[in-house]
Amino acid sequence: MAIFKGAGVAIVTPMHEDGSINYEAFGDLIEFQIANHTDAIIAVGTTGEAPTLDDDEHLEAIRYCVEKTADRVPVIAGTGSNNTAHAIMMSKEAEALGADGLLLVSPYYNKTTQKGLIASYTAIAESTNLPCILYNVPSRTGTNILPETAAYLGKNVKNIAAVKEASGNISQVAQLIELAGDYIDVYSGNDDQIVPIMSLGGIGVISVLSCVAPKETHDLAQLCLDGKYKEAAKLQLRALPLIRALFSEVNPIPVKAALNLQGRKAGNPRLPLVPMEPTHVEALKKAMIDFGCL
Repeated sequence: MAIFKGAGVAIVTPMHEDGSINYEAFGDLIEFQIANHTDAIIAVGTTGEAPTLDDDEHLEAIRYCVEKTADRVPVIAGTGSNNTAHAIMMSKEAEALGADGLLLVSPYYNKTTQKGLIASYTAIAESTNLPCILYNVPSRTGTNILPETAAYLGKNVKNIAAVKEASGNISQVAQLIELAGDYIDVYSGNDDQIVPIMSLGGIGVISVLSCVAPKETHDLAQLCLDGKYKEAAKLQLRALPLIRALFSEVNPIPVKAALNLQGRKAGNPRLPLVPMEPTHVEALKKAMIDFGCL
Protein backbone atom coordinates (compact mmCIF):
# COMPACT_ATOMS: atom_id res chain seq x y z
CA MET A 1 0.00 0.00 0.00
CA ALA A 2 1.33 3.45 -0.94
CA ILE A 3 2.73 5.66 1.80
CA PHE A 4 0.97 8.54 0.08
CA LYS A 5 -0.41 9.52 -3.31
CA GLY A 6 -0.14 13.02 -4.75
CA ALA A 7 2.29 15.78 -3.82
CA GLY A 8 4.67 15.40 -0.91
CA VAL A 9 6.73 18.43 0.00
CA ALA A 10 10.49 18.20 0.40
CA ILE A 11 10.41 20.71 3.22
CA VAL A 12 13.29 23.04 4.07
CA THR A 13 14.87 23.32 7.50
CA PRO A 14 14.59 27.02 8.45
CA MET A 15 17.59 28.62 10.15
CA HIS A 16 18.15 31.58 12.45
CA GLU A 17 20.88 34.09 11.59
CA ASP A 18 23.30 32.17 13.81
CA GLY A 19 22.64 28.99 11.83
CA SER A 20 20.55 27.20 14.46
CA ILE A 21 17.23 25.63 13.47
CA ASN A 22 14.30 28.03 13.64
CA TYR A 23 11.56 25.79 15.00
CA GLU A 24 8.93 28.54 15.08
CA ALA A 25 9.39 29.07 11.34
CA PHE A 26 9.50 25.30 10.80
CA GLY A 27 6.14 24.98 12.50
CA ASP A 28 4.70 27.77 10.36
CA LEU A 29 5.92 26.02 7.21
CA ILE A 30 4.31 22.75 8.29
CA GLU A 31 0.99 24.51 8.94
CA PHE A 32 1.23 26.33 5.59
CA GLN A 33 1.68 23.00 3.82
CA ILE A 34 -1.16 21.22 5.57
CA ALA A 35 -3.54 24.16 5.08
CA ASN A 36 -2.82 23.99 1.34
CA HIS A 37 -3.51 20.26 1.01
CA THR A 38 -0.01 18.83 0.74
CA ASP A 39 -0.24 15.04 0.82
CA ALA A 40 2.93 14.26 2.81
CA ILE A 41 5.88 16.00 4.43
CA ILE A 42 9.38 14.76 3.70
CA ALA A 43 11.63 16.07 6.47
CA VAL A 44 15.41 16.46 6.55
CA GLY A 45 16.21 15.27 3.06
CA THR A 46 18.46 17.09 0.62
CA THR A 47 16.16 20.14 0.62
CA GLY A 48 16.20 19.97 4.42
CA GLU A 49 20.02 20.23 4.43
CA ALA A 50 20.59 16.83 6.00
CA PRO A 51 24.32 16.82 5.09
CA THR A 52 25.04 19.78 7.38
CA LEU A 53 22.87 18.82 10.35
CA ASP A 54 24.49 16.80 13.10
CA ASP A 55 22.67 13.70 14.32
CA ASP A 56 21.04 15.40 17.31
CA GLU A 57 19.71 18.26 15.16
CA HIS A 58 18.59 15.84 12.46
CA LEU A 59 16.62 13.70 14.89
CA GLU A 60 15.19 16.68 16.74
CA ALA A 61 13.91 18.09 13.43
CA ILE A 62 12.22 14.76 12.68
CA ARG A 63 10.72 14.62 16.18
CA TYR A 64 9.41 18.18 15.88
CA CYS A 65 7.91 17.54 12.43
CA VAL A 66 6.16 14.37 13.60
CA GLU A 67 4.70 16.08 16.67
CA LYS A 68 3.67 19.24 14.83
CA THR A 69 2.07 17.32 11.98
CA ALA A 70 0.13 15.22 14.52
CA ASP A 71 -0.94 12.49 12.07
CA ARG A 72 -2.67 14.93 9.73
CA VAL A 73 -0.45 13.81 6.84
CA PRO A 74 2.35 11.21 6.69
CA VAL A 75 5.85 12.29 7.70
CA ILE A 76 8.68 10.65 5.78
CA ALA A 77 12.10 11.08 7.37
CA GLY A 78 15.30 11.37 5.38
CA THR A 79 17.71 8.91 6.99
CA GLY A 80 19.91 7.77 4.11
CA SER A 81 23.69 7.89 4.22
CA ASN A 82 26.79 6.69 2.42
CA ASN A 83 27.53 4.78 5.63
CA THR A 84 25.06 1.90 5.87
CA ALA A 85 25.53 1.50 9.63
CA HIS A 86 24.75 5.17 10.14
CA ALA A 87 21.65 4.92 7.96
CA ILE A 88 20.48 1.94 10.02
CA MET A 89 20.95 3.86 13.27
CA MET A 90 19.14 6.94 11.98
CA SER A 91 16.32 4.84 10.52
CA LYS A 92 15.73 3.07 13.82
CA GLU A 93 15.69 6.40 15.64
CA ALA A 94 13.24 7.91 13.13
CA GLU A 95 10.93 4.94 13.60
CA ALA A 96 11.07 5.40 17.37
CA LEU A 97 10.20 9.08 16.91
CA GLY A 98 7.02 8.20 15.03
CA ALA A 99 7.91 8.75 11.37
CA ASP A 100 5.57 7.08 8.88
CA GLY A 101 8.23 6.20 6.34
CA LEU A 102 11.87 6.68 5.36
CA LEU A 103 13.59 8.32 2.40
CA LEU A 104 16.92 6.61 1.68
CA VAL A 105 19.30 8.37 -0.68
CA SER A 106 21.73 6.15 -2.57
CA PRO A 107 25.31 6.10 -1.21
CA TYR A 108 27.24 9.18 -2.32
CA TYR A 109 30.96 9.88 -2.75
CA ASN A 110 32.17 6.37 -1.92
CA LYS A 111 29.30 5.12 -4.16
CA THR A 112 29.00 1.37 -4.76
CA THR A 113 28.07 -1.27 -7.34
CA GLN A 114 24.51 -2.38 -8.07
CA LYS A 115 25.24 -5.45 -5.91
CA GLY A 116 26.32 -3.09 -3.14
CA LEU A 117 23.13 -1.07 -3.50
CA ILE A 118 21.07 -4.22 -3.05
CA ALA A 119 23.07 -5.26 0.03
CA SER A 120 22.98 -1.80 1.63
CA TYR A 121 19.31 -1.10 1.00
CA THR A 122 18.34 -4.58 2.18
CA ALA A 123 20.27 -4.12 5.43
CA ILE A 124 18.66 -0.74 6.11
CA ALA A 125 15.12 -1.88 5.26
CA GLU A 126 15.42 -5.03 7.37
CA SER A 127 16.45 -2.94 10.39
CA THR A 128 13.05 -1.21 10.55
CA ASN A 129 9.35 -1.89 10.12
CA LEU A 130 8.78 1.37 8.25
CA PRO A 131 8.12 1.52 4.50
CA CYS A 132 11.18 2.77 2.66
CA ILE A 133 11.49 5.02 -0.40
CA LEU A 134 14.71 4.65 -2.38
CA TYR A 135 16.01 8.01 -3.61
CA ASN A 136 17.72 7.92 -6.99
CA VAL A 137 19.48 11.23 -7.71
CA PRO A 138 22.64 10.46 -9.71
CA SER A 139 23.46 14.15 -10.32
CA ARG A 140 24.14 14.56 -6.59
CA THR A 141 25.33 11.10 -5.56
CA GLY A 142 27.21 9.80 -8.59
CA THR A 143 25.29 6.53 -8.30
CA ASN A 144 22.39 5.47 -10.51
CA ILE A 145 19.94 2.90 -9.16
CA LEU A 146 19.26 0.89 -12.30
CA PRO A 147 15.68 -0.24 -12.99
CA GLU A 148 16.65 -3.88 -12.55
CA THR A 149 18.12 -3.10 -9.12
CA ALA A 150 15.08 -1.18 -7.91
CA ALA A 151 12.82 -3.89 -9.30
CA TYR A 152 14.76 -6.61 -7.46
CA LEU A 153 14.53 -4.69 -4.18
CA GLY A 154 10.82 -3.99 -4.62
CA LYS A 155 10.11 -7.65 -5.29
CA ASN A 156 12.34 -9.16 -2.60
CA VAL A 157 12.42 -6.75 0.36
CA LYS A 158 8.94 -6.44 1.81
CA ASN A 159 9.13 -2.87 3.16
CA ILE A 160 10.92 -1.27 0.21
CA ALA A 161 7.82 0.43 -1.06
CA ALA A 162 8.80 3.10 -3.57
CA VAL A 163 11.43 4.98 -5.53
CA LYS A 164 11.84 8.74 -5.73
CA GLU A 165 13.13 8.97 -9.30
CA ALA A 166 15.27 12.04 -9.97
CA SER A 167 17.54 10.62 -12.66
CA GLY A 168 15.82 12.82 -15.24
CA ASN A 169 15.74 9.82 -17.57
CA ILE A 170 12.15 9.15 -18.60
CA SER A 171 13.16 6.00 -20.46
CA GLN A 172 14.66 4.66 -17.25
CA VAL A 173 11.48 5.45 -15.33
CA ALA A 174 9.39 3.70 -17.98
CA GLN A 175 11.61 0.64 -17.75
CA LEU A 176 11.35 0.58 -13.96
CA ILE A 177 7.53 0.71 -14.07
CA GLU A 178 7.54 -1.95 -16.79
CA LEU A 179 9.69 -4.25 -14.64
CA ALA A 180 8.19 -3.62 -11.22
CA GLY A 181 5.06 -1.51 -11.42
CA ASP A 182 3.16 -4.11 -9.40
CA TYR A 183 5.82 -4.25 -6.68
CA ILE A 184 7.14 -0.73 -6.17
CA ASP A 185 5.60 2.74 -6.37
CA VAL A 186 7.32 5.55 -8.25
CA TYR A 187 7.36 9.23 -7.30
CA SER A 188 8.77 11.93 -9.53
CA GLY A 189 11.80 13.54 -7.92
CA ASN A 190 11.83 16.34 -10.49
CA ASP A 191 9.13 19.01 -10.53
CA ASP A 192 9.37 19.42 -14.30
CA GLN A 193 8.53 15.74 -14.85
CA ILE A 194 5.44 15.26 -12.69
CA VAL A 195 3.06 14.74 -15.60
CA PRO A 196 5.36 12.54 -17.70
CA ILE A 197 6.18 10.22 -14.79
CA MET A 198 2.62 10.02 -13.50
CA SER A 199 1.32 9.35 -17.01
CA LEU A 200 3.54 6.25 -17.03
CA GLY A 201 2.09 5.03 -13.75
CA GLY A 202 3.82 7.08 -11.07
CA ILE A 203 1.67 7.94 -8.08
CA GLY A 204 2.98 11.37 -7.15
CA VAL A 205 5.90 13.69 -6.60
CA ILE A 206 8.31 14.58 -3.82
CA SER A 207 8.48 18.26 -4.59
CA VAL A 208 10.54 21.40 -4.06
CA LEU A 209 7.96 23.47 -5.94
CA SER A 210 5.47 22.53 -3.24
CA CYS A 211 7.51 24.49 -0.68
CA VAL A 212 6.29 27.75 -2.22
CA ALA A 213 3.20 26.60 -4.17
CA PRO A 214 1.71 23.67 -2.22
CA LYS A 215 -1.87 23.96 -3.44
CA GLU A 216 -0.90 24.18 -7.09
CA THR A 217 1.49 21.23 -6.77
CA HIS A 218 -1.17 19.17 -5.00
CA ASP A 219 -3.70 20.11 -7.69
CA LEU A 220 -1.27 19.14 -10.46
CA ALA A 221 -0.65 15.71 -8.96
CA GLN A 222 -4.36 15.21 -8.25
CA LEU A 223 -5.27 16.02 -11.85
CA CYS A 224 -2.92 13.24 -12.90
CA LEU A 225 -4.39 10.82 -10.36
CA ASP A 226 -7.82 11.69 -11.75
CA GLY A 227 -6.66 10.99 -15.31
CA LYS A 228 -7.05 14.63 -16.37
CA TYR A 229 -3.72 14.81 -18.14
CA LYS A 230 -4.64 17.62 -20.53
CA GLU A 231 -5.42 19.98 -17.64
CA ALA A 232 -2.40 18.69 -15.71
CA ALA A 233 -0.11 19.38 -18.67
CA LYS A 234 -1.30 22.99 -18.84
CA LEU A 235 -0.47 23.51 -15.17
CA GLN A 236 2.85 21.69 -15.54
CA LEU A 237 3.87 23.95 -18.42
CA ARG A 238 2.74 27.09 -16.60
CA ALA A 239 4.94 26.12 -13.65
CA LEU A 240 8.09 25.53 -15.72
CA PRO A 241 9.55 29.07 -15.46
CA LEU A 242 9.20 28.96 -11.67
CA ILE A 243 10.65 25.45 -11.52
CA ARG A 244 13.65 26.59 -13.58
CA ALA A 245 14.16 29.54 -11.22
CA LEU A 246 13.97 27.23 -8.19
CA PHE A 247 16.84 25.20 -9.64
CA SER A 248 18.91 28.05 -11.08
CA GLU A 249 21.38 27.44 -8.24
CA VAL A 250 22.01 24.36 -6.12
CA ASN A 251 18.94 23.25 -4.14
CA PRO A 252 17.96 24.44 -1.51
CA ILE A 253 19.57 27.85 -2.12
CA PRO A 254 16.77 29.16 -4.40
CA VAL A 255 13.84 27.69 -2.48
CA LYS A 256 15.04 29.25 0.76
CA ALA A 257 15.30 32.58 -1.07
CA ALA A 258 11.78 32.07 -2.41
CA LEU A 259 10.36 31.35 1.03
CA ASN A 260 12.11 34.42 2.40
CA LEU A 261 10.49 36.48 -0.38
CA GLN A 262 7.13 35.12 0.84
CA GLY A 263 8.00 36.25 4.37
CA ARG A 264 8.31 32.68 5.69
CA LYS A 265 11.68 33.15 7.45
CA ALA A 266 13.56 30.22 5.97
CA GLY A 267 16.87 31.96 6.62
CA ASN A 268 20.08 31.21 4.79
CA PRO A 269 21.47 27.77 3.99
CA ARG A 270 24.42 26.46 5.94
CA LEU A 271 27.90 26.46 4.47
CA PRO A 272 29.12 25.28 2.04
CA LEU A 273 25.90 26.64 0.52
CA VAL A 274 25.61 30.43 0.39
CA PRO A 275 22.74 32.86 -0.24
CA MET A 276 21.42 33.24 -3.77
CA GLU A 277 23.03 35.67 -6.21
CA PRO A 278 21.04 38.96 -6.39
CA THR A 279 20.46 38.69 -10.14
CA HIS A 280 19.03 35.19 -9.67
CA VAL A 281 16.83 36.45 -6.81
CA GLU A 282 15.30 39.03 -9.15
CA ALA A 283 14.58 36.38 -11.77
CA LEU A 284 13.10 34.12 -9.09
CA LYS A 285 10.92 36.95 -7.81
CA LYS A 286 9.56 37.59 -11.32
CA ALA A 287 8.81 33.88 -11.82
CA MET A 288 6.98 33.76 -8.49
CA ILE A 289 4.89 36.82 -9.35
CA ASP A 290 4.05 35.40 -12.76
CA PHE A 291 2.99 32.09 -11.25
CA GLY A 292 0.92 33.82 -8.56
CA CYS A 293 2.75 32.70 -5.42
CA LEU A 294 4.15 36.12 -4.52
